[in-house]
Amino acid sequence: MRYFVIVTALLISCSGKDRKIFDAHLHGDPDLEKQFQTLHTSGVYEAAVSSGWEIQQGFGIEHNQVSGVKILHGLFIPCPLGKVPYSQQKRACYENGNEWPEVAWVEQQIKEKKINFMGEVLTQYYGISSSDTLMYPYYALAEKYNIPVGLHTGSAGPDHGCPDFKEEMGNPLLLQSTLNKFPKLRVWLMHAGAPFVKEFIEMMKANPGLYADISVLNNPVIIPPADFSSLMKSFIDAGLEDRLMFGTDNADIETTTKAIEQLEFVSAKQKEKLFFKNAERFFH
Repeated sequence: MRYFVIVTALLISCSGKDRKIFDAHLHGDPDLEKQFQTLHTSGVYEAAVSSGWEIQQGFGIEHNQVSGVKILHGLFIPCPLGKVPYSQQKRACYENGNEWPEVAWVEQQIKEKKINFMGEVLTQYYGISSSDTLMYPYYALAEKYNIPVGLHTGSAGPDHGCPDFKEEMGNPLLLQSTLNKFPKLRVWLMHAGAPFVKEFIEMMKANPGLYADISVLNNPVIIPPADFSSLMKSFIDAGLEDRLMFGTDNADIETTTKAIEQLEFVSAKQKEKLFFKNAERFFH
């Protein structure tokens, strides 16, 4: 009987209803009602969402009130060819269809609380470094208003339609000059700097304010579980457990959470940090 009670308790604690998740890397879906329902039933109570401006504006307060899921709104910068570079969505990043938003407009959106963070920063897709001076006016705004900045790293998804994409421009080391110039900038690297994980770990050690989300790494469809386990062990062994955040990047949330739950060398307290505590501290 005691064994039955313990097992039942474990099953309940692992259910979406009782699980707490802060998704630090999510993109909006045109079917917002379905997406909010999925988030809610999976235990997501807060999410940092970056999408084309039209979809972003659909994440209104009414959805938050009904579903109980709080949405933080991001902004793609820059936007190659003016379109969201994911699976040929062919949706404009901004209403005017430009590749770069006007700095004054961005500042106004921040003031009106329509932008809570800058991201996904897509300099890789544009073929330039994350420290290119074209980004400096936006970094200056982020530092001025103390809003986070999330940078894409790693490979591109399928059918992104960006001919200038350069994987080498996602090397985290390229960000160092930006961190030197904007010392108060709150930055996290999406996909944990992969495939430049070694370089990123050294950067995190040298820059205590630098965070990472582990989206894509925790997706076994893309990264084999053994590789994910090895990468996570590298971060944990380096003492960086307080700066790693959960993210799905729109992958199946049950699959991505299970990938973390199966890591036997990560304690229950460390998993809490990964699932929501680190993101709460970083974003708020």
